[in-house]
Amino acid sequence: MSLMREQYRKNHTNLSVGFIVATGSSGQAYEIMKELGTNVQLLPNHTTPQKSDTYFNRKMKTNRQLVFCSLAVLAEERTPLECLDAFGATGIMGLQWAKHLLNVVRVTITDISESCVKMIKENCKLNNIRVDGGTRVPRVSDGANGEAEGVPIATVEVAKMDANVIMHLRPFDYIHLDPFGTAVNYLDAAFRNVRNLGIISVTSTDTGSLYAKSPNVTLRHYGCHIVRTEYYKELAARMVVATVARAAARCNKGIEVLLAVALEHFVLVVVRVLRGPMQADESAKKLQKLVHCQWCEERVFLKQGNMVDDTLPCNCHGSLPGKTAVQLGPLWSGPLFNTGFLRRMLSAAMKHSMDDIQPLVKTLICESECTTLKSLVHGPSALTNQGKRKIGDESGNLVKKLKSDTSLDHPPFYYSIHRHSIRGMNMPKLNKFLQYLTEAGFRVSRTHFDPTGVRTDATLLQFKAVLTKYSIPTCTNASTTQTSMSMEKTV
Repeated sequence: MSLMREQYRKNHTNLSVGFIVATGSSGQAYEIMKELGTNVQLLPNHTTPQKSDTYFNRKMKTNRQLVFCSLAVLAEERTPLECLDAFGATGIMGLQWAKHLLNVVRVTITDISESCVKMIKENCKLNNIRVDGGTRVPRVSDGANGEAEGVPIATVEVAKMDANVIMHLRPFDYIHLDPFGTAVNYLDAAFRNVRNLGIISVTSTDTGSLYAKSPNVTLRHYGCHIVRTEYYKELAARMVVATVARAAARCNKGIEVLLAVALEHFVLVVVRVLRGPMQADESAKKLQKLVHCQWCEERVFLKQGNMVDDTLPCNCHGSLPGKTAVQLGPLWSGPLFNTGFLRRMLSAAMKHSMDDIQPLVKTLICESECTTLKSLVHGPSALTNQGKRKIGDESGNLVKKLKSDTSLDHPPFYYSIHRHSIRGMNMPKLNKFLQYLTEAGFRVSRTHFDPTGVRTDATLLQFKAVLTKYSIPTCTNASTTQTSMSMEKTV
């Protein structure tokens, strides 16, 4: 019976993602998988990057959709866009860009592997997309008519080239880096030729070093000292942003962080490039050391000229023996989200029917504003008004529009309500606790980094005070007292 259940589960999963088994021109069996209306061929060993050049990970669907929405937002600002998917593998990401955004983007997909390039070209044929041989032709704006008449709906340039080489050779408006592991080896080349106000998105999958499981590798790749903390995912995101900011500064460029997402399998950072030494200096100023208490896990960014132990608001240094504080970093101390950009990403997700990531983007919007989801009553109306404003602002100054996207900086890091719960007490429900913190006068929101995390401008002592006030004794203590009283009466 268990084998039957397992077989049913596999069949159901395969059908849900559009799984088909076929045979290629070389006689080798492959799978055809459909995602966001885009078909790609997959070899049987596509889940093992060490054994297959055409690696494909179904768990990265959220990452691909977030990257797509960020590109769609940039396409609203200027067209046409020169876009680069520097690590094509199967080519699914670049093909999704071309298939859904059509003539507003000029997509280039590269990979160093010959077999990957061959697979990408075959996947272009599967999706009725023309492979560019070096000279671009006018594209068909109406994808439906193009497919009906057999005319390619879009054109994609596919090249066998190292990512560093093509980024040095040509300028791009949008660059996506998604190597196997860390992306630090490609950041200098990415910032060398990216256009002003362009966007670079970086996906890092080396979670062992990012999440403090291999601190020696972390120091080698990112130049940061970190330890395992309750807020380790945001620590990883700020560490990647710091590395990106340093690479940009070496090219006399600054960055504006549009979003940073850290989930189980990856860390995604999307930044806008701001050209000029002044912008580079402003970004460099936001690279600071973090002071972390090893006992209570309170943390605060270290300002220049301050003593380490005097910086922390907790009193562990005076009440506990030994060294209580350590310095982590250097890390990015600025905001991780841009509210206006995230709102336009949500609009793009709705437009392209990406239902899977809409709850995540809404959480990011709340996190960027440090508000609860209930307080976000102006979500749909703001999206509608934003669309109306766009029509009138097309001839306006783009820089002014970008400045209007900025919002009040959110508090850095978060506290886990489970980590700081009081022993022998039942803590309130998380949403209720958020309400109690708001009533106490603090900014508060949930965070996508941790389902039990609370982002707030309250200190840990204030956080614990509110938690203690609204926690009630456990039922076990009460029942134990009643049992002892009944036993005394019996005696």
